[in-house]
Amino acid sequence: MLSKALLRLGRGAARHPWRVIAAWLIATTLAVLAAVAFGGRTADSMTAPGLDSQRAAELIERAGTGQEGMTAQVVVTPLDGGATFFDDDGARTALTRLRAEVKRLPHVLGTSDPAGALDTGRDTAVRGGLVSADGRIAVVRVQYPDQSRLSAEDLDALVGLGDRLRAELPLRIEMGGNLFYAFSDPDGGVSELIGLLAAAAILFLAFGSLVAAALPIGMAVFGLTIGVATMTVLAGVTEVPTFAPVLGSMVGLGVGIDYALFVLARHREYLARGLDPQAAAGRAVATAGRPVVFAGGTVVVSILGLAVANVPFMTVGGVAVSIVVLTMVLASVTLLPAFLGAAGPRLARAGRIGRALQTRKPGRIARRRDPAAGAAGWRRWIGHVSRHPVPYALGAAGLLLTATLPVLGLRVGLPDDGSLPQSRTERRAYDLVAEGFGPGTNGPLVIAADPSGDRGVVDRLVGAVAADPGIASVAPTHIDRATGIATLVVFPTTSPQDKATADTITRLRTDVLPTAIGHGPTRAHIGGAAASLSDVGQRTSQRLPVLVATVLAMSFLLLMLVFRSILVPLKAVLLNLLSIGAAYGIMVAVFQWGWGSALIGLEATVPIVSFIPMFLFAILFGLSMDYEVFLLSRVREEYLRTGDNGTAIVEGVSRTARIITSAALIMVAVFLSFAVADDPSTKMFGLGLATAIFIDATVVRMVLVPATMTLLGRTNWWLPNWLDRMLPRSPVGTDDTDAESTGEAPRPRLVDR
Repeated sequence: MLSKALLRLGRGAARHPWRVIAAWLIATTLAVLAAVAFGGRTADSMTAPGLDSQRAAELIERAGTGQEGMTAQVVVTPLDGGATFFDDDGARTALTRLRAEVKRLPHVLGTSDPAGALDTGRDTAVRGGLVSADGRIAVVRVQYPDQSRLSAEDLDALVGLGDRLRAELPLRIEMGGNLFYAFSDPDGGVSELIGLLAAAAILFLAFGSLVAAALPIGMAVFGLTIGVATMTVLAGVTEVPTFAPVLGSMVGLGVGIDYALFVLARHREYLARGLDPQAAAGRAVATAGRPVVFAGGTVVVSILGLAVANVPFMTVGGVAVSIVVLTMVLASVTLLPAFLGAAGPRLARAGRIGRALQTRKPGRIARRRDPAAGAAGWRRWIGHVSRHPVPYALGAAGLLLTATLPVLGLRVGLPDDGSLPQSRTERRAYDLVAEGFGPGTNGPLVIAADPSGDRGVVDRLVGAVAADPGIASVAPTHIDRATGIATLVVFPTTSPQDKATADTITRLRTDVLPTAIGHGPTRAHIGGAAASLSDVGQRTSQRLPVLVATVLAMSFLLLMLVFRSILVPLKAVLLNLLSIGAAYGIMVAVFQWGWGSALIGLEATVPIVSFIPMFLFAILFGLSMDYEVFLLSRVREEYLRTGDNGTAIVEGVSRTARIITSAALIMVAVFLSFAVADDPSTKMFGLGLATAIFIDATVVRMVLVPATMTLLGRTNWWLPNWLDRMLPRSPVGTDDTDAESTGEAPRPRLVDR
């Protein structure tokens, strides 16, 4: 049985703590060395098989135009505000030197030449989109090969050149393009440190002991180091998206500290009963470790369910985050009991600082530190909710449904560089391009067409596309002589993240291109970054219901196995949906409507990143199940002990409330520390996760769960006889055999029908 295995594992780790700690130190060192020797850099490739934009990329690659590769743009303007490239020879000379220096960088296939176009004539430079009509802004477009042949060193070389030339040339130089998007370092570092400090403060307030607060933090640091190092090694084998380390750090720190908190709380309970530290650690891992293993497994399976989207970067990102979660589960049942064994009986007392806080002001603080008093306070609250279940159930459900309403206005997309803070060169380059050439220049579309012998079709395509109201201009057509494939670079009238741009792409595909092509053999597809991101957003939106159905069914079955009930898992699934829906609604209100956006440093409203709703659902459903399992396990224990549903609800919820709220505060603090990052995607992950966990641990667990379980009464644990015989016994169940395996007194088995 799992309980017996965990009992032996925890007790063995506590008896030989330094051996286990040394093994983890060695494993961490090896993981870091492997990451240095074999690891790769994260990169983003927003493509997926079968999409129209992917077909366009394949045609462009066949044509060999170079447009299938990565691009960057260097945007410049004279430092003298009144000067223009039309009439300032010094500015034009500086522009010529800048272009020559960029062209010499490694892997650069070619660059546009705004200075050369000016020498040909003002109209040529303006029509080519190289110099703005007023002559103040020029763009050097830089063409690189495809992403597989590049690395972050190419971005570093370009940025380093810009830093050097800013000091040498009379030009303001800003840079952007998808090279930055693919290889910019993800946000993190400072956010992780802030999250750790906040978690340490909450742990100290919860336990009143520096030693007790340090152990979960130490375990999480070990687990996070190994997890992220393994993710780096994975990046050397396949393409790991840039958001994976940030998301892995967020989720890893949250679940790692949470899991350690639950085990540590049980360990201190057993120490208070008089058990020696080794026995207490083994018993804590056997009891609290079961829900940890189950909850961690649920998180991993939910995240791996992202594969149903058939979007490779999401699948790989899910695998990378799952590695971190699995590492935290393993650390919780091996490294943590080793720490507990090494700490010895010191964890049974509050510690010098904790005692000082308790005795400095005997009134309020002493009561806050007294676990019995805390449990009594929660017992009164849960008892109050249980005596008035209908108004509390209706009120809480109404509140969450109201918070969910903004989801009706959810718009997916990808925030462009215009949503970055002004401190970033990508944002400043974006603003300069929009000012000089129009907002659509920041997100050109590339139409690839295979005429298949119809020579007139290209002219018809150019005319039809140029006449569309959503298109500002069409660059000269390039036709590959060997393949006959034509490529058209077109500039929308609106910015890449604007909904109108997505509407233009849809209109071109459904109306404009088919009309121009007719019924002939010609194929035409729309690519480019804006089209690719729009396509990925549509696919994830289409596949989200499949993921939701899969995760709901899986969670229902697992909870039914664990708790031998039909209504308990059904209620858990529905309540989790409510908390996630409310989190989605709050995200829409903040990011799309701008409510409170200044509090997280968001400078403009943006659409919800296309893949975030699916990622958030997978992660949040798994994390919500953590609290559900921890809480219901205790309720089930009390029900098996007393046979009284009302008593089980009050005692089970009140005994876990303090730990669940502390764990939720830690997660909220960790996630919110990422909500102030520069990148809007990181902000969305941080705010979405923090909001959902806060709602789940307060409104759902402390109001809706006791209210609904009270209304259901003994039918909470109803399971038909025929189904009970069919279902296998869960290895993480909460029955009397688990109690026997951990040394607890046997409890009467109650089977309700």
